[in-house]
Amino acid sequence: MTINGTKRIFITEDHTILRAGLKALLTSNPAFEVIGEADNGRDAIRLVAEIKPDLVLMDLNMPGLSGVESIRTIRSRNPETKILVLTMHNSEEYVLASLEAGANGYVLKDATHAELMTAAERILDGKTYLSPDIAEKVVNSYLTSKKHSAPVTQWDTITPREKQILKLIAEGNSNKSMADYLCISVKTVEKHRANLMRKLGLHNASALTSYAIDKGLVSL
Repeated sequence: MTINGTKRIFITEDHTILRAGLKALLTSNPAFEVIGEADNGRDAIRLVAEIKPDLVLMDLNMPGLSGVESIRTIRSRNPETKILVLTMHNSEEYVLASLEAGANGYVLKDATHAELMTAAERILDGKTYLSPDIAEKVVNSYLTSKKHSAPVTQWDTITPREKQILKLIAEGNSNKSMADYLCISVKTVEKHRANLMRKLGLHNASALTSYAIDKGLVSL
């Protein structure tokens, strides 16, 4: 991984301009080298396995495979690679899902350049980093959960695969295209789709899409 003390970084972000900005910022530090980029989770998983960077910057909101699923797969296949989430999502749900999937840090996109550099340095040094606002939410959530058991919501009943199907539905994919993308049968896709509608009490693709947008799985 590391060559001559330089830390090798991989950027996963679906916006070209933002990727370019991140690359310029990171390479302004002589200790960092950006060795690869991807605009979706599937390519990130494949390329990270090939080039084995020290750190992956990961957006959560991408087409196809979600950032959380990408984190989980990268962590399982490349346990030595550190992962820093860089996202606009500040909800506790996304933070906890990312950390449970294996992320080493979580920074919001409205962070300063200095904070992003600090986060990268701390994570590469073997520590964990959370943006101050995020850290406060996680602590408050923990303290609250110690007092009250959170009730199970409809969202809690949705499996990771069903969330993936929901995201793909909201992106306008047909059952056939989802089956091809996920390497499963159309019948299996239809089963997941039916389970989603039953669990959420929703009865068409439009309602599922609105729900996915509300949960931040896709952007308008």
